[in-house]
Amino acid sequence: MTERMADAVEAQKRVPVKALLEKAEKRRHHSLKKVLGERKGPGIIAEVKKASPSAGMLRVEYRPAEIAHGFQESGAAGISVLTEPRHFLGSENDFRAVRNVVDIPLLRKDFLGDIYQIYESAAWGADVVLLIVAAMDEHQLKVMHQAAREMNLDVLVETHTEAEVRIALKMEDVIIGVNSRDLKKLKTDLAVARKLAGMIPSGRLSIAESGIKDKKEIEELFGLGYKGFLIGETLMRDGDPRGKLSEFAIENG
Repeated sequence: MTERMADAVEAQKRVPVKALLEKAEKRRHHSLKKVLGERKGPGIIAEVKKASPSAGMLRVEYRPAEIAHGFQESGAAGISVLTEPRHFLGSENDFRAVRNVVDIPLLRKDFLGDIYQIYESAAWGADVVLLIVAAMDEHQLKVMHQAAREMNLDVLVETHTEAEVRIALKMEDVIIGVNSRDLKKLKTDLAVARKLAGMIPSGRLSIAESGIKDKKEIEELFGLGYKGFLIGETLMRDGDPRGKLSEFAIENG
C-alpha cells in the first residue's frame, strides 16, 4: 500500500491531475451496479491477471486484451484488471489494452489510497474502483469514496470481517465486496463469505470474492444473497480461460 502511494506521487509529476480530468471527461461509463441489478441470475466479474502473491506466476504468456475479449464473449458481467506492478505484475498498459477491446464494466484492481489514483482510474477508462477497508482508515475511505463518486465511478468496497462490513454498509451507494481470502495469511476460506452474507441487507448489492472454483459454489452463494462473483485464479490457471468461464453457465436473464 505504501509503495503504491509513493507511485501515485511520482505519477503526478509525470501526468498532472488536470490532464487526467480532461481524459476522464471523454470516457463512456458502463455501470456494474446496473448490470448486476438487472440480472436475474449470478454475474461473473472475470479477472485478468498475470500473477498473484498467493499463487505466483499464473500465465507466462499473458495477453490481457485477448483474454478479456474472450471473457466478454462468454458472458461476463464485468472484467477486473490487475494494475498493481510488484506482486501482480500488472500495469496501466494492461488496463488500457483491455479497455480498447471490451464494452462492459471494467474494474481497476489495485491498492488504492490516494485520490490521484481515482482520477487516474477514470482517465484510463475504468468504470469501477476497488477500495479495501483493511488498507485505510475510515476517514480516508470516505474521502476516496467521495472522489470516486464525483468521477462517476462505481465503488466496490472490499471487506473480510464483520467490523469491516459494518463500515462498508455506512456508504449507501457502494457495492459490498466480501473477500474470502485473508490478506495477511493469503489463505482462502468460503466460510467467510457464508458467514458475512447474513450481515448484508437484501436490498444491498454484494459480490463474493476469491476462492470460487465451481458452479455449485456460485449457486450456494447466490442463494445467500450475492449477485456478483469475482473470479480470477480459477480462470487464469486454465489453459482455456474463456471456456472455463462458460462452464459456470452464466445466466444473462
